[in-house]
Amino acid sequence: MALAITPNPRPRPRPPPHNHHLPIAFNTNNGGSLTHHSRLLHLLNECTDMSRLKQIHAHTLRTTSTVKPHTLFLHSRILHFSSSADIGYAFRVFNQIENPNSFMWNTLIRACARSSEFEEQAILLYYEMLTQGAAMPDEYTFPFVLRACAYLFALSEGKQAHGQLVKLGFDSDVYISNSLIHLYASCGCLDLAEKVFEKMRERSIVSWNVMIDSLVRAGEFETALKLFGQMQKLFEPDGYTMQSIINACAGLGALYLGMWAHAYVLRKCDDAVARNVLVNSSLVNMYCKCGSLEIALQVFERMPKRDISTWNYMILGFAMHGKAEAALKCFDRLVKMESFKPNSITFVGVLSACNHRGMVKEGRKFFDMMVKEYKIEPRLEHYGCLVDLLARAGFIDEALNLVTTMPMKPDAVIWRSLLDACSKQKHASIELSEEVARQILESGGEGVSSGVYVLLSRIYASASRWNDVGSIRKLMTDEGIAKEPGCSLIDIDGITHEFFAGDTSHPCSREIYRVLDAMKERLK
Repeated sequence: MALAITPNPRPRPRPPPHNHHLPIAFNTNNGGSLTHHSRLLHLLNECTDMSRLKQIHAHTLRTTSTVKPHTLFLHSRILHFSSSADIGYAFRVFNQIENPNSFMWNTLIRACARSSEFEEQAILLYYEMLTQGAAMPDEYTFPFVLRACAYLFALSEGKQAHGQLVKLGFDSDVYISNSLIHLYASCGCLDLAEKVFEKMRERSIVSWNVMIDSLVRAGEFETALKLFGQMQKLFEPDGYTMQSIINACAGLGALYLGMWAHAYVLRKCDDAVARNVLVNSSLVNMYCKCGSLEIALQVFERMPKRDISTWNYMILGFAMHGKAEAALKCFDRLVKMESFKPNSITFVGVLSACNHRGMVKEGRKFFDMMVKEYKIEPRLEHYGCLVDLLARAGFIDEALNLVTTMPMKPDAVIWRSLLDACSKQKHASIELSEEVARQILESGGEGVSSGVYVLLSRIYASASRWNDVGSIRKLMTDEGIAKEPGCSLIDIDGITHEFFAGDTSHPCSREIYRVLDAMKERLK
């Protein structure tokens, strides 16, 4: 999207379509007296639904003047109530006000920014506010405009808003700076987010949390942990902080650090943080990703309250480590609970569990259950799991048929699953393998690597087509494509060690290879 914010005037944004009309006014003899306004204000304060509000609004239009300050306050209250209940109606209320003040503009901008359907309207309203010039944006305007820009990834518009707020002298406002950090991080501009953070004269614990969370979301886990160390000198971490830190440990696969973060929550944070659903869900996820399923299950079982994400993390954790039966038992417990229903991510975990154990019959059953019973539209991840499951089990034709009938374009990973399955078939179709390899190369993105050529070379070799094997290897040499070495990580006493296939750079490599040789002999 590109919503250019320029000084040229434009007509007001059209209100969203709505079937309701403004209520018909009814007569009154009270005129515009202050007593009458007080009564209307009292009615507004007690109003609980839109039907009643429309009656009060109609009465207000019929009996009051819109130019008097106290009447303007009434319309502000009407706008405020309707903006949280019916944005379409709020637009019509707003468009009836002759000279809306900054509070009114902010009320409607905030309502649009908080709605996933009207975020673009928030930016257009801000644009109109600037072009009219009667009411200027203030410190309450920019956080919501920047929020809308962040969720729409409207970096250009966000930068323009940034420039405007600097001109108006709001660049030192803590809440606005936090919104800027969130905007730039959401748009992948971590360098700009860090610049805003570094320039802040005053930082609140929200400020630190936003920056740490932004780094974690961007995969900068070590930087996030360093920033957390600086934060501890100034503030006590809260639940949001610890959730981000635990997620950073999960991203690093650092069990030692994750256990330290867990201990910190139990010993240093208050009971509300220690019992927080999001914090405990993050702990379940972290322990699963770090390979400690037993502790993950302990945290899961001891949680006083869980949400659907907690169940998903546990199911995915079991699936990730090949514990298919445990994953499916966990799923059975979930579906028996009335308070939760499986969602799209739940079925990714269930299908992954079936895939890891080659449970073809069960995989087909759960895929059908997802579509027919729970009315969940399959995503690329679901198709990928089922295609990989079928292909690995030797049902190449069924897997290929599924790929060709998918409602979305298959990515390189799905084609790679098919090619990998073909390479393991004794009598794989060379023509099919070549077509799948071509699809991978054309699709681009993840999955296009030296592995594609290696798999195709393996297929040619199994068919004794040595000239083609030579051609593939020559092509790799000419294109400068090298086979990517395997890599593994292990965390020992808080230190992460990285190993590549054939690597001898580790200071203990002699001892490591000696142990490996001994293991090989015992295996023989």
